Parts: sequence; structure tokens; C-alpha cells
Amino acid sequence: MTASSRYPWLLIGLLWMVAFLNAADRSILFTVMPQLKTEFGLTATKLALLNSVFFWVYAVCAFLSGSLGDKSRRSRVIIYGLLFWSVATGLVSLSTGFAMLLGLRALVAMGEATYYPTATALISDWHRPEMRGRALSLHQTAVFAGAGMGALAAGYMADALGWQAPFLIFGGIGFVVAAILFKFLLDAPPRAPQPEKPPRAPLGTVLRIPPALMLCVVFFLANGASTGVTVWAPTFVHDALGLNLGGSALVGAATIQIAGFLTVPFSGLLGDYWAKRTPVGRFYTLALGLALAAVLLVPLLWATTAGMVGLVLLLTSIGKGIFDGCIYASMHDVVPPHARATAVGLMTMIGFFGAGLSPLIIAWMSGSFGLAAGMTSMAAAYVVAVVIILSMTAVTRRAVIANEKLAHA
Repeated sequence: MTASSRYPWLLIGLLWMVAFLNAADRSILFTVMPQLKTEFGLTATKLALLNSVFFWVYAVCAFLSGSLGDKSRRSRVIIYGLLFWSVATGLVSLSTGFAMLLGLRALVAMGEATYYPTATALISDWHRPEMRGRALSLHQTAVFAGAGMGALAAGYMADALGWQAPFLIFGGIGFVVAAILFKFLLDAPPRAPQPEKPPRAPLGTVLRIPPALMLCVVFFLANGASTGVTVWAPTFVHDALGLNLGGSALVGAATIQIAGFLTVPFSGLLGDYWAKRTPVGRFYTLALGLALAAVLLVPLLWATTAGMVGLVLLLTSIGKGIFDGCIYASMHDVVPPHARATAVGLMTMIGFFGAGLSPLIIAWMSGSFGLAAGMTSMAAAYVVAVVIILSMTAVTRRAVIANEKLAHA
């Protein structure tokens, strides 16, 4: 099977299931926050902290696991990480108060952080550069499917069975997927002989590539902005429009994820097409997506019905989906293979610090200006990210060309 030309695409199918669970498990909390608020008497700040602590723990652990993914068997890092976070997800259902919720949420973050840096590196191990954007973007659709379908399913489960049910059910599914991976998930065979001179340490390599560091800053801004909106959208719909948890998840979460699911594959194709015409084609794709996300988020200020809110979230998420479909391929364009998991781990760490900060900013702003204004303010972060990408075009072009020469040396 290793030599089969079909395995790289079978790999996408296998990892798609894991990425789906990775997104679904973390999204359960977004959906059941109104029930947790009532049961444990949580304030908006405490609800935001449940998410912020998750993202901050995830950030640190993603960086550490990225280094592990460059030094160990990538398939095993993925499988054992899945088992860890599935157990932790199930345990969340036993929480009896804020402190226990916070601690178990941190454990889920530790496990989930092992996945993305290593999985994206494994995909690039199996897929050649001309197909890399499509492969990574197809895998990325699982994030939106998992977050959207996971939030929707969790909402209906919680309405019918209580907030504990989705944590138990999704945790159990993780064990089934892990059993499948033990049988079928493979590490990629080496494509070329190892160089006589060992390459520079992965972290040292990444820190010497300015566009890689630029992408870390951009991801901080973009991931922070989108996460702030995603975390608070279901609660905004529930409180402002009076929908139940299932309806809130449908309007405030599923719309975001549907847009991303449909847009990300197009983004991969667009990025691959543009990259054939200019070395910075994928970076232009990133800028285009974030510009659209910023402009299309602003009308949320005037949305007063479920249909209007859903439409705004759908449209702004189309722009963010264009960005998401190219972000990992862009990083791999400028970073050599031996340091890719570390690069994505570093980018994830910085990006998820932003993801942890933005829900708190929105919670603070909502006290004075309302939740809609707090969510809409995230458009400013998208705009700053676009300016940074475009200002680095010349440096990025040189880095992509240098990395291509290194790959063919």
C-alpha cells in the first residue's frame, strides 16, 4: 500500500476524520455555554475564560508538539494525541463547577494541540508541491464540517439530554477513529537520500525565514478575529434573538462552518493556480480572503433578524475560508520539509494566543457597546493582516524561490 499512488488521497480521508473530531470536540462548549451559564452561574468573563484558557494551553502545546512531529513518527503523534483528547472530552461531562470545567478544558487543549502541526506536515510528506494546496485545503474542509456539524449536533443533544451528553458521545467516537488509524495510517517513505550535512535545527530554520514569521503574525490576527466571532455568535443569537440551543447553533455556528466548508476547496485550487503564475500566488490568496472577511463582517452591526445574522456570518466566513485554504500551503512554500511541523506549531502557538485573547476583548466590549459591536470590531484585525501580507511581497517572493531551489538541489 505504501507505494500505491492512491494512498496520499486515502491519507486525506483518514486525517479528515481526525480533523473533523478535533474541531467538533472543541466546538461543543461554544454551543452549550447558555446551559453552563445557568447551571453554574457563570459570568460572561468566566465563559470567555473557558475558551481563552483552552486556546492559550493549545498554543503552548501546539508549539511543543510541532517539534515532536519533526522528531518522531508523525502517525503515532496523531493517534496518541487523538486518544488523549477523546478521554479528556468525555471527562468534561463530569464537571461540577467552573474550576473543574477549566481544568478539563485545558486537558482537551493539550491533546488537540498535537494534531495540526504534525498532520499538515504528514500531508505535505505524501503530496508533491503542485498538488499540496488542494490536498491541504481538502483536509481543511473537515475543520468546518466538524465545527459546524459538531456544534449543531451538540445543540440538539444538549436540548434533549443535557449539556453532558455531547461530550460523552463525541469522546467515544474518538476511540473508534483511533482504532481505524492504527490499522491504516502510515508515515511517508523518504523521497530522496539524506544530505551528508545535517540540516539546521527545525526551530532555528524557521526563525531565519522572515515570511514564516510574518505568517505567524498574520495568523495571530486572522485566527483571533475569526475565533472571537465564532465563540460568541451562538450566544449572541440565543440572547438577542431568543432561539434555543439548536437554533442558535444553526444560525450562529453552522452558517460559519458551511461557508468555510464550501470555500476552502476553491481556495486550494485558486492558490495552486495562482502559485503557478507567481511565487507569491498563495500569499495573494491569503490577502484576498482576509480583505473580503473584513468588509463582509461590518454589516453585523445592523443585523436584527436570524436571517440577517446568518447571512452576514455566512458571507464573512467565505472570505475567511479563502484564507484558511491556503495558510498551511503558504507556510510550506517558504519552509523546508524537515522543519514544517515546527513551523506550523509555532504559527499555531502564536495564532491561538490571539484566539484566546479575542473572546475576552469581545466580552469586555460587549459591556459598553453590545455584543454585535464587539464582534464587528474584529474586522480591524483582518485589515491589519492584509496590510502586513502585501507589505512583505518582495521578501516572500525571494523566500519561496530559495525554498524551491533547495528542494531541487
